[in-house]
Amino acid sequence: MTLEEKIRKVEAIVRSRSPLVVAYSGGVDSTCLLALASRAAGGQVLAAIADSPSLPRSALRQALEVAGQIGTRVEVVATAEFENEDYLANPPNRCYFCKVELFSRLEKIARDRGYRTIAYGENADDRDDLRPGSRAAAEFQILAPLKAAGLSKAEVREISRTLGLPTHDAPAQPCLSSRIPHGTRVTSDALSLVERGEEFVRSLGFKIFRVRFLEEPPITAKLQIAPGERNLLAGRTAAIEAGLKDAGFASVVIDPDGYRSA
Repeated sequence: MTLEEKIRKVEAIVRSRSPLVVAYSGGVDSTCLLALASRAAGGQVLAAIADSPSLPRSALRQALEVAGQIGTRVEVVATAEFENEDYLANPPNRCYFCKVELFSRLEKIARDRGYRTIAYGENADDRDDLRPGSRAAAEFQILAPLKAAGLSKAEVREISRTLGLPTHDAPAQPCLSSRIPHGTRVTSDALSLVERGEEFVRSLGFKIFRVRFLEEPPITAKLQIAPGERNLLAGRTAAIEAGLKDAGFASVVIDPDGYRSA
């Protein structure tokens, strides 16, 4: 199947299941889905973005801006995963509890407002056995048009580039809770530390990196920089360490192995 045929399949799926709600995060996949859905079904599409302490404020602003550029109605939906002890305990399937909370909220919106379907941006490269959120999506019968059309991540980026979406070359940006090791409790204070730390590192020009939260005394920032950007570290280590300490970390470690996306 050609790329154009896959695009037509996504749009046909959307039209056949509209009106629909798109679970929108502002990431590469959900933004591409939102753009294609809007092109196919226009005003019958509602973008819904989950908001909680795990979403950086800058990411929320950017997501709203991009939705505005696409021309789709967007609604910020407050989610309450931080009231769920199963989520806060931070097990390996933490994402499952987050998605259950999100889809529960979206299911109510769809039911109350007459939307037929909820869709989200899983692509054909995403393996269900590695994504706890996929289990939640299956339980709620959430539609995955990109996956159904066989679109890979690379193809999603190519479509996004063709559509002029600013996310076409954006790095993966999972929620802030992903910076906390499994088994370490998720707290709003820890996420605030990570958010401030990553905003500082980003202000220095780094794009692909992580600031990991390590709880063992003292509270430590473990900075991981992608191999392609490690040259930017030259002569700046002391300033980076000082900036992360100003953000609230007691100690800083720069990971010599760097950061590699999964």
